[in-house]
Amino acid sequence: MALGNKNYKIPQSVLVVIHTGALEVLLIRRTDPAPDGSVFWQSVTGSKDTLAEAWQTTALREVQEETGIDATAPGHVLIDWHLENVYAIYPQWLTRYAPGVLYNTEHLLSLQVPDQTPITLNPREHTACGWWPWREAADRCFSSSNAEAILLLPQFVPR
Repeated sequence: MALGNKNYKIPQSVLVVIHTGALEVLLIRRTDPAPDGSVFWQSVTGSKDTLAEAWQTTALREVQEETGIDATAPGHVLIDWHLENVYAIYPQWLTRYAPGVLYNTEHLLSLQVPDQTPITLNPREHTACGWWPWREAADRCFSSSNAEAILLLPQFVPR
């Protein structure tokens, strides 16, 4: 979204919970700390590039950019949960959005991947990654909406 000479983030994003068939969940650690100064573990997130961009397109791009995973590869299953969270944007990140934008809409998806799927982090955004059982992964998340999404994961696992 452009306003004047500045490109602002669109306040519409995806949250993609990446997991194995055994419900081991991938979390990635952000380079910047959480608002309380703690380590910030999360699932893949990212904003739409355009208002017209489809949620699935955003998810595929963000997964590739943040983890190096090709979500369209054989053995990978991307599922749109058709659920959304609306939350207040943390004050330190408000400058990324157009003036007056205070809330973001986050669309939830999951991506099942084969065991041992290699991860290549974008070092500008993330410094580490790990796989944890789903309940433990939820406990590690800074964001309550991310933790809640992980706790919903068993309802969306392909059978």
